[in-house]
Amino acid sequence: MSAHPAAGPVAPEDARIADKPALRRFHQASWDEKLIFELGSPGERGVLVPEVDPEITEALGGTVGLPAGLCRQTPPALPEIGQQQVLRHYLRLSQETLGADLNVDVGQGTCTMKYSPKVNDRFVTDERIAGLHPLQDESTVQGALEILHRLEGLLKEVSGMDRVSLQPGAGSAAIYANVAMIRGYFADRGEAETRDEIITTIFSHPSNAACAKTAGFKVITLHPDADGYPDIEALRAAVGPRTAALLITNPEDTGIYNPRIAEFVEIVHAAGGLAAYDQANANGILGITRAREAGFDLCHFNLHKTFSTPHACGGPAAGACGVTEALAPYLPRPTVEYDAESGRYWLDDDRPHSVGKIRPHHGVVPNLVRAYAWIMSLGAEGLREVAETAVLNNNYLLHKVKQIRGVSVPYAAGRPRVEQVRYSWEQLGADTGIHSEQIGVRAADFGTHYWTSHHPYLVPEPMTLEPTESYSRADLDEYAAILAEVAREAYEDPETVRTAPHRSTIHRVRPEALDDPAVWSPSWRTYRRKVLGT
Repeated sequence: MSAHPAAGPVAPEDARIADKPALRRFHQASWDEKLIFELGSPGERGVLVPEVDPEITEALGGTVGLPAGLCRQTPPALPEIGQQQVLRHYLRLSQETLGADLNVDVGQGTCTMKYSPKVNDRFVTDERIAGLHPLQDESTVQGALEILHRLEGLLKEVSGMDRVSLQPGAGSAAIYANVAMIRGYFADRGEAETRDEIITTIFSHPSNAACAKTAGFKVITLHPDADGYPDIEALRAAVGPRTAALLITNPEDTGIYNPRIAEFVEIVHAAGGLAAYDQANANGILGITRAREAGFDLCHFNLHKTFSTPHACGGPAAGACGVTEALAPYLPRPTVEYDAESGRYWLDDDRPHSVGKIRPHHGVVPNLVRAYAWIMSLGAEGLREVAETAVLNNNYLLHKVKQIRGVSVPYAAGRPRVEQVRYSWEQLGADTGIHSEQIGVRAADFGTHYWTSHHPYLVPEPMTLEPTESYSRADLDEYAAILAEVAREAYEDPETVRTAPHRSTIHRVRPEALDDPAVWSPSWRTYRRKVLGT
């Protein structure tokens, strides 16, 4: 926080916070930058494409260039633009963003936005990692396979599972892999047709229900009891001969840890089903509790959450599946194996019961290297300290936020949370007409943001905060001060909140567009056709 005011005249809204040292004056650059496809001109270039290597020409029988069958009929519609313009374009965009390396990013609850050590980026940009090709012969990638094998071993220790696969490219992919293994397990036992139901909870990650449905299962969703815990009596009523598995997050996205989790697993096992532990929220329980001790058959981790690899604006992420010995034959293939006699690592693709590939090749190797380096730098004691600090930070912020006018903390009244909290602005909304989404938008004027909740909104006017271990007490004080200031504005000057943002580049999304496929533009081509009309 700077003690020096910015140069130039002070806007009225800036003047209101000038005497509040916990708040910074913030104004984000706004370049009104076009898409890169709209920049440049025909014939402009930033690089000279090298000639085809003579070895390649010779291998192709003297043909200059690729054979006609391998060439496009028309050139790709790529931007034609010089290097300086490319640099300028992306620097401008970088000035219009917020993120974990720029602001106090505790507002992306359930996503565990922690610091990703920059030294780990040096490892993955090293040519020995950056230059890897997934089709290299395994004899030439022994070092990379050793890292993957060692990382699997570390995650086995963290989870208590017997085998681990690093192939999934994200948390949802890991959940789908677990569901596929559950399906394969029962298919081999002749129960695939009868065991067609998967149970989950409403505050578990929605990917659990989505992956189960995608794999062809019927989904039964348990709602919380009066204290916010998954209803164990509802579970007893739901299980039966059709139960394939329980997919559950713990702690759930409310930050509430289910102390009867082992009993939940026992109930499902008694009905003949399996239990899969969604450990995307594991940041507050590292080194404290494990999936194995709770009796789970499968689990998964999001390495881009708990193990510090960057989210990278939604990808590439990295997931990991852990299973007991009984489920190991169904792991995605190939698996990384080690022959102690020869000291050689190898890829085992001969796995007849495997669910196959969840993604091409061997996972997101750069992020797997980052996760391995992060774990090795901390050690067992360090991992537990991560969890303890994350829980301390979360409950400190909880204490601060509870004091803000208009905020409530639904469920488990007076009890601490683990690594995150789902708050409610319901009272503030009733008093002022200001909604949670509007408060989050106004927070951008102070250089931060927050996420509300998955749908449906069981917690009215939700706000989900997850501090992680990365933030200092001063960071948390600043974030709480921002929320307190916006809440004050909602009561005393609601129009300022209602018309925000005022100092940020973000804009208001037209909600009707989200429900109209006619205007969705997932590519540049569809954007030109639907939006630009060209």
